[in-house]
Amino acid sequence: MRANRRTDTKPEMALRRALHARGYRFRKDYRLDLAEGKRVRPDIAFTARRVAVFVDGCFWHACPDHGSRPANNVWYWEPKLRRNVERDRAADAALTAAGWDVVRVWEHESLDAAVTAVLTALDRSQTPRRRPLRPVSSPSNPPGEIRARGPRPADVERIPS
Repeated sequence: MRANRRTDTKPEMALRRALHARGYRFRKDYRLDLAEGKRVRPDIAFTARRVAVFVDGCFWHACPDHGSRPANNVWYWEPKLRRNVERDRAADAALTAAGWDVVRVWEHESLDAAVTAVLTALDRSQTPRRRPLRPVSSPSNPPGEIRARGPRPADVERIPS
């Protein structure tokens, strides 16, 4: 099983390419440390909008339509695949509790459907948070006072014409 990839699968890369071509920027395989010591690694994470995207393989995540059940070594594969699904549900619950929107896409879904699902979640999500203002010290602004960068109109010297 060493050859099975955890990241950069073909469906995941196709989705990332499509989102990037539309101008969206994101983190890939980004580790999120959530409350109570839970860690989740979404395939694609939009951190500012708090949207986590998972591209699930039909076999590994027991797709109801295309997931096949192995005939050999059933004693090993049944519990393993069941644990994968349970881990997915636990990750979804932890992310939702932390205020994230979770999108799960099956590898058999068309690229257009997957992009539409992600874009719908991004539209539903909150707008990105702006950075807080940084202290700017100047003669008219004592240290520690917070205001936007740049001079105010009253502070600008006028050059006579």
